Amino acid sequence: MSLAFDFGKHAERYALNYLLQKGYFLLAKNYRYNHAEVDLLMQENKQLVCVEVKARNTAFFGEPESFINTKKIKNLVQATDFFIKENQLDLEVRFDIIALIKFNNKWQIKHLKNAFYAWE
Repeated sequence: MSLAFDFGKHAERYALNYLLQKGYFLLAKNYRYNHAEVDLLMQENKQLVCVEVKARNTAFFGEPESFINTKKIKNLVQATDFFIKENQLDLEVRFDIIALIKFNNKWQIKHLKNAFYAWE
């Protein structure tokens, strides 16, 4: 595998462990629907939390979360909607971003709850 792929998988594991420690429950990882992939689908209380993980080695070109565009949001919403129907879930939905920057072999984490809404 490539270094970028390995870096991304490591970031997703870090984000997952962070959320599990916060009391979230994992429903699905790397869920695919059409052209979309949802990194993490978690449950917190009565909410389905769709989590997009963005990681970078530096913030020089911008914060990791700034690389999520409207097309990505549209795909995440569609994939999450399909996941809800497929699993017959009756949960509120929230879209979060976990933004990670790895600096000196340490992760800096930013958890953006309600980072965007389905109607954006």
